[in-house]
Amino acid sequence: MFKKGNFSKNALTVLRKRYLKRDLGGNVVEEPEDMFKRVAYAVAEVEKDYNPDADIDALALRFYNMMVDRDFLPNSPTLMNAGRHLGQLSACFVLPVEDSMEGIFETLKQAALIHKSGGGTGFSFSRLRPKNDVVHSTRGVSSGPISFMQVYDRATEMVKQGGTRRGANMGILRVDHPDILEFIDVKRDRKKLTNFNISVAVTDEFMKALENGGSYDLINPRNKEVVGSLSAEEVFERIVTSAWESGEPGMVFIDRINANNPTPQLGAIESTNPCGEQPLLPYESCNLGSVNLENMVGPDGRVDWEKLERTVKLAVHFLDNVIDANRFPIPQIAEMTKKTRKIGLGVMGFANMLIKLGIVYNSSEGEAFARRLMKFVTEKGREESIELARLRGPFPAFKGSIYDKPGAPAVRNATVTTIAPTGTISIIADTSPGIEPLFAIAFVRNVLGDQRLVEVNPLFEDVAKKRGFYSDRLVKRVSEDGTLANISGIPEDVKRLFVTAHEVSPEWHLRIQAAFQEFTDNAVSKTINFPSSATKEDVRKAYLLAYKLGLKGITVYRDGCREGQVITFGAGEEKKEAPKRFTYTSPRSRPKVTKGMTFKVPTGCENLYITINEDEFGPIELFATLGKSGGCAAAQGEAISRLISLAMRSGVKPEAIIKQLKGIGCNNPTWEEGEVVLSCPDAIGKALERYMKMKERKPEPKRGHKAKVVRTTVCPECGGTLVYQEGCLRCLSCGYSKCD
Repeated sequence: MFKKGNFSKNALTVLRKRYLKRDLGGNVVEEPEDMFKRVAYAVAEVEKDYNPDADIDALALRFYNMMVDRDFLPNSPTLMNAGRHLGQLSACFVLPVEDSMEGIFETLKQAALIHKSGGGTGFSFSRLRPKNDVVHSTRGVSSGPISFMQVYDRATEMVKQGGTRRGANMGILRVDHPDILEFIDVKRDRKKLTNFNISVAVTDEFMKALENGGSYDLINPRNKEVVGSLSAEEVFERIVTSAWESGEPGMVFIDRINANNPTPQLGAIESTNPCGEQPLLPYESCNLGSVNLENMVGPDGRVDWEKLERTVKLAVHFLDNVIDANRFPIPQIAEMTKKTRKIGLGVMGFANMLIKLGIVYNSSEGEAFARRLMKFVTEKGREESIELARLRGPFPAFKGSIYDKPGAPAVRNATVTTIAPTGTISIIADTSPGIEPLFAIAFVRNVLGDQRLVEVNPLFEDVAKKRGFYSDRLVKRVSEDGTLANISGIPEDVKRLFVTAHEVSPEWHLRIQAAFQEFTDNAVSKTINFPSSATKEDVRKAYLLAYKLGLKGITVYRDGCREGQVITFGAGEEKKEAPKRFTYTSPRSRPKVTKGMTFKVPTGCENLYITINEDEFGPIELFATLGKSGGCAAAQGEAISRLISLAMRSGVKPEAIIKQLKGIGCNNPTWEEGEVVLSCPDAIGKALERYMKMKERKPEPKRGHKAKVVRTTVCPECGGTLVYQEGCLRCLSCGYSKCD
């Protein structure tokens, strides 16, 4: 009996927008239950290949119930395409980039076909000869890997993934490639490689040189000759600086990945998928799905380990079937995927599970539980893979693999577990994404176009009512702040339990990631969140700790490092009349007492006196007075000063204001201390720049501040909050994402 599902409004919105079948007129022609039935039967039909007498209806019902109850959901392409004409069920792929014009553009063609089918792609550009290297066939010089990455980026922009997903890529370059410095800096220009995540493939040799304060060799991949050397410390500092500024590049510990390569006889792993959690050989694919951990907590407030075991084993069976049900976009991928039969069973709802269990996320207890939990998932998943190997045979590349040992049982899948992003499927499951902490206790969600709803975490609401501190006034305050940190009347243990991502220190983010990584076959998608006030040294420590803790890679994100719209963290004071794709913020209040300094700058009119005042968080106002002038000049000066002050109090970076003002000219420039002053606005910009150089950076408002803001981008589809989680940007409202 195929029962009806119980879906939230948000889940139904995402399903109708992205997953459910449509007719030629664009009208939705199936219900969520129809989709899950379609997927269940498409995946169950594979059973006939191994057992002609298999009860397909019974297996399809088991698959259906697991999905409709939201105990497990496969990756998005499986939900979208199973049982339909396209039939491409994998989330992502890795393609080789050979050092020839023919190889480069053959791979580009293959990537376009993959993006068209709904998949993402990972590439290592490390085989390409460096910039200005010799090209014998033309007697010319190479343009280098960065130039070809830009070609791939532009091609990705032109291809819409399966009509519902925009292309996502991972670009990797080895740290010993001669063009590594250009690669590290490339995304500091925000207009470049907008469809790429990038990571440096860091070797153990590099990390050893870094530890010892030494240098390491640069190697030309064309002939394997050493062509120079670099200081490991200087290269590492460059990586840290770029990551602090832009969130990229990440670091992939490539030697550690290959030390855990299950099929070394097939070659070395060079790249990962777009979010970094799935290291793959060339032409392998990701076949992913996630168990909803929140549903594994019983009504008694304890983990239902028996249900978790049943779900894990059925999910492994499901994912193994997906490989055979799949219509791969090119034959090389079909061949390689079936040779290793890698699957990636992951989890979602970890934060919600901890809350139900009463375990604090950023605690030793939370870390220990994460380790125990993932050990259980991987062990039970591998038990099922062994059973499938007994019934169906091991993966074809088993001989020579790490599992090929005397007396050891055969396994069906070269890898079983992966912690992948769950952006949209966690909305369908109505749970927290992946292993991330809660993003906020309350936020504004855009539903069905212009309708805006304030949502409070239902688990918090339930606890507040049971503990007797719930009130409408409290809900309003929580919706304004987003976090509980600065709200009185809430017990401290509740504040600790409902900790949000921006309250969790980078070290605890890394420790939780490492706990999961210890018992995960592949890798872990996790964002290490930093406040905007974080220093480069903070990022440096995180990268070093990631290596020390045994991670296979790391992605960091510092608030505001990628320029975008300024949005309120909670409901804040957003205006109800805000346009669909824009959210306003209120400026912070001016304190009664400020401190500052005044600059005297000669201009072509008169001396301009520029006063810049600050509060505890940084510049808050600016006054510009032009000598004894009055009339229009004075009015214009006051107008410019008011607008600059408003921008400062609203969170606009002084650097952005400086950029707008400097260089504005008039017909009466002058000289001041050997530098030309083009106009009064130019003088204001230069004075503000001088002020910023003289003052140390101040921290931004604490998260509890009523007018606090998080700098991020606005969803291009619904105008909702676009947050950086699990290694990619995703929308909290409609599920839009570039990577999952």
